[in-house]
Amino acid sequence: MLRRTFPTGFTLAAALGLAALPASAAPAPEDVHTAAATATLTAATTDIDVTKVQADLTELNAIANRNGGTRRSTGQGYRDSVAYVKGKLQAAGYTVTEQACTSGCTSGAGPNLIAEWPHGDTSKVYMFGSHLDSVSAGPGINDNGSGSATLLEVALKLAETSPTMAARVRFGWWTDEEQGLNGSDFYVRSLTSTQRSAIKAYYNFDMVASPNGGYFINHITSTAAGPMKGYWDSLNLQPEENTEGAGRSDDYSFENYGIPTSGYAMGASARKTSAQAAKWGGTAGAAYDSCYHSSCDTTSNINATGLNRSADGVAYTLWQQAVSDTVPANDFSVSASPATGSTDPGASLTTTVSTATTSGSAQTVNLSASGAPSGVTVSFSPASVASGASSTATISVGSSVPPGTYNLTLTGTGTTTRSAQYTLTVSGAGGCTSSQVVSNGGFESGTSPWTGDTGAIGSFSGQSAHSGSRFAWLAGYGYAATDTIGQTVTIPAGCTKATLRYWLHIDTGESGSTAYDTFQVKVNGTAKQTYSNVGAAAGYTERTLDLSQFLGRQITLTFTATEDSSLRTSFVVDDTTLTTS
Repeated sequence: MLRRTFPTGFTLAAALGLAALPASAAPAPEDVHTAAATATLTAATTDIDVTKVQADLTELNAIANRNGGTRRSTGQGYRDSVAYVKGKLQAAGYTVTEQACTSGCTSGAGPNLIAEWPHGDTSKVYMFGSHLDSVSAGPGINDNGSGSATLLEVALKLAETSPTMAARVRFGWWTDEEQGLNGSDFYVRSLTSTQRSAIKAYYNFDMVASPNGGYFINHITSTAAGPMKGYWDSLNLQPEENTEGAGRSDDYSFENYGIPTSGYAMGASARKTSAQAAKWGGTAGAAYDSCYHSSCDTTSNINATGLNRSADGVAYTLWQQAVSDTVPANDFSVSASPATGSTDPGASLTTTVSTATTSGSAQTVNLSASGAPSGVTVSFSPASVASGASSTATISVGSSVPPGTYNLTLTGTGTTTRSAQYTLTVSGAGGCTSSQVVSNGGFESGTSPWTGDTGAIGSFSGQSAHSGSRFAWLAGYGYAATDTIGQTVTIPAGCTKATLRYWLHIDTGESGSTAYDTFQVKVNGTAKQTYSNVGAAAGYTERTLDLSQFLGRQITLTFTATEDSSLRTSFVVDDTTLTTS
């Protein structure tokens, strides 16, 4: 949670028009669900395993420990946190985007992470968000690993259960909140008015496991807050309005554009009153979180009971708002056998696409395919079947299709949509066709498909391009920071050599033969080449890297520059190619 500053002698309580708040200390007692409450909620909500949330918090704490005890937005600890969350979401089937904050954020801040569950009505979006960064002083496990890990496990539960969706669900993990709500503000500013109007409510979760916490809800009497209050009311928690957090977290960015908001919080540095201690437990007169914005905000600073109640309430709210309250009367499944196949260019192969009725009566299922590269077509005979029947899919591979491995999605559409995956391998028979697989390697066409810190891509004063007008300027800040850009490519098979070429210019304020600042080329996260400030020179130098061991494989290629706490070193990259021969 962002700490706002006020003039000398002007207290937060005065700023909010409140009396000074007393405090408490012990966690609230364990949940005791009444039979009536359980019966009311079971049909609509999904229980979140709090031990999984705690495991995520343990990893976030370990990430901070490996990076100087912090996950500040401008540091590697933040970027490693993004990578951890992103990896789990991608494996679960989410559409995941790293959004570089190109204006309004602290220089060097890492990206927002946006994940969308690709099902449901796109005109009706419910968004759930938390900030992923910490302050410089500590690892930020309650503030705000607790909100971030809660959302991650709710997102994974949604993917695991895959219910029928009545609306679209989108998750956001924000950068640079602690420096002024900057990441979320950039996100909302970047939306069109149509995209903003599609967001029916935004829910924010910031500090949901405070050790001496209370149970607070943003805009508790609003329509958006209804499901959140309803869940905590079922536990007889008697939640209160989140006055301490008003305007201090990322929901404020959405409020500024008229989007309804709510969210859970358990309190920061304000003090628990005796009345609150009487109903929630804990210590009156003590801060909700005595480790707020401090180095002691570790996994030892977590109220597991409050964390569990928050996570379950988030899941309940998501299900209430976005999940269809009816199971499809008629449903089906789709499978492919075999699920893999290999062929030469200019040939074809087949697979049997089977459907089955999983509930209700049989229905008509229309078959289609996606993900095929240029030159590959998929046809079905027949193109429509009654669920329970099968079709033959013919995959035809044109003579000019580069060798490699491609993932196809075979989809059946009826009253709902179901799909199966098919892996196509195009072999190298027919000889080597030279190719170049890096897209926008000269950075002249915007930032796509590069991901990561894409704010480093552009035309900037102080550096020049090797050719054209644009380039990627990594590091060069003069303080501890890391910049990473990358893209995923498929290197065709059939050839004997794959070579990465790029032009690199290093200039530095460092001196001597010690490598203080480094530049690494990584493949699938493993460093294959390293340069440093020691190699600084006037102008660009062409660098090459043999990637022949990856022929026929999909790889993620990244450029990463890491700078220490003083004296700048700039690593400027341009004209990148990856060619086969």
